[in-house]
Amino acid sequence: MDDDVLIRAEHVSKKFCRSLKRSLWYGAKGVTQSLIPWANPDNARHDGDSSSFALPSLRTDEFWALRDLSFEVRRGECLGLIGHNGAGKSTLLKILNGLNRPDAGRITLRGRVGALIELSAGFNPILSGRENIYNQAALLGFSQREIDAKFDAIVDFSELEEFLDMPVQNYSSGMRVKLGFAVSAQLEPDILLVDEVLAVGDVGFRFKCLNKMAEIMKSSAVIFVSHSMPQIYRVCNEVMLLHKGVSDYQGRDIGTGIDRYYSHFKNERQGVTGSGEAQVQYVELRSGDQVAHSGEILQVQYGDDIDISIVIRLEQPIRKAKLQFVIWNMELTPVMDVMDRNLSGFDFTTTENGEVRIQTTLENVNLSGGKYSVSAVINDEDYEKVLCRHDALVSLNVHTASASGAHVLLTPFWSAEI
Repeated sequence: MDDDVLIRAEHVSKKFCRSLKRSLWYGAKGVTQSLIPWANPDNARHDGDSSSFALPSLRTDEFWALRDLSFEVRRGECLGLIGHNGAGKSTLLKILNGLNRPDAGRITLRGRVGALIELSAGFNPILSGRENIYNQAALLGFSQREIDAKFDAIVDFSELEEFLDMPVQNYSSGMRVKLGFAVSAQLEPDILLVDEVLAVGDVGFRFKCLNKMAEIMKSSAVIFVSHSMPQIYRVCNEVMLLHKGVSDYQGRDIGTGIDRYYSHFKNERQGVTGSGEAQVQYVELRSGDQVAHSGEILQVQYGDDIDISIVIRLEQPIRKAKLQFVIWNMELTPVMDVMDRNLSGFDFTTTENGEVRIQTTLENVNLSGGKYSVSAVINDEDYEKVLCRHDALVSLNVHTASASGAHVLLTPFWSAEI
């Protein structure tokens, strides 16, 4: 095994049973057969070639949670595991941490393993934070002397000094994450496994954790599970997309992996809120020869224009209102606000029947490649009331030569002097 390869997975597979009764029976049967392994025809077979593993057959109510996964993580690398809920990410991390055994394949780990898989994992709720620091560090294999040397740094990183002697059962979930991450990170294990726990911490602590993970990567291998694609872009240099237990994408093109991740989600359903005194009657978006109406997807090439035509109806006696469009990314973060030149909504009035058609053009759309949704927001003229907010009115699929973690791509004029 290459000295720099700290994690190696070879054809790893794991199956579970949907039925509790059958699961208990299969478990008892498995214990019995483990005592007489040659009597079990369903054991995974290995023919001596590390590239070839035969999978055991599935029994009634069983399914593959993971199937035939192979990868390596070297020192100084971070592998991002992404996929929708139930794709197999946490199952894989539990196998890597030794909490579960694979039904087929092989896991090889080199060095100490630090894991943040579940918020309360490893904590004794009736012990204080101080006592749990020593317990957690001991579980990671560190000596009393090593823990003493790092104790102050752990407490400082966790930002929990004033709560250190309080029982952990009185900690919030965010406080437990801070304590757990501080222990694992400050003791610098050779392998660090992180499963979505940073989503619980506050913004300042998440920023600190991401910086620490980048520092840890200099001497460690990291596997990072997250539903936050900006975090994946920030710390990972390789990504694996799991879908129904199999690898749907694996490689160093983070943008391609994330784009494929988003493709597994259905289009966002439209939602209409507000006072109801305004309604969107019709909308059309056009880019080149591509056209989309309400609820549809517009295919857009980076740098192209988007022509928007929208028909709005206002109920009497309201005659004046303001319109703006908000473009959201798949993380539900607003990335663009389309306004008038005075940086407020576009002022409009209606005809006698209460309807108006408004047209505008978004020139040279410079959004990064990916999927976006468009909301139309109609306010009264004083911004005191939302007359209509129509979310996911239309979706955009922006195509670029290469995806980026940034929302907006700029291509200014460059010059250099020698």
